[in-house]
Amino acid sequence: MVKAMKKFSKQDQRLLATWAADCALRVLPFFEEARPKDGRPRKAIDACRAWARTGAFSMVVIRKASLDAHAAARGAKGAARFAARAAGQAVATAHVPLHAFGTAYYALKAVAAADPARAKAKIARELDWQTRRIPKSLRPSWRVFQSTRLPKSLRQV
Repeated sequence: MVKAMKKFSKQDQRLLATWAADCALRVLPFFEEARPKDGRPRKAIDACRAWARTGAFSMVVIRKASLDAHAAARGAKGAARFAARAAGQAVATAHVPLHAFGTAYYALKAVAAADPARAKAKIARELDWQTRRIPKSLRPSWRVFQSTRLPKSLRQV
């Protein structure tokens, strides 16, 4: 039997957004090194942090930041693409809390793509960091996501 995800409070959602922004920021250098003049993913992370800090929600702003980061991803390859997608998912957490877990997923894909020869070790370290960084009250939901939605290649063993 698969456990259902809990419904998140607004406070939980803001905590998830902060965590997602942290996850995306960790892999953002992969994008910025490949596309130094494209600031769209960083702007998405900044918009995510602003929402988490203030709670001021504008669907137009959130949607544009997310779509812009995903558009930046389409113009990138490998780890840079996944890093931009992580940023797009992070800001979308303001609209749907579970997008935070999508951010972590893309961050894991970015670290794996950045160093395929050592992907398993890099994934394990990143997943450990993500799990330690998420607020303790949200770890059960994160663990459910890991066990039910992360591909086996990205799960902690």
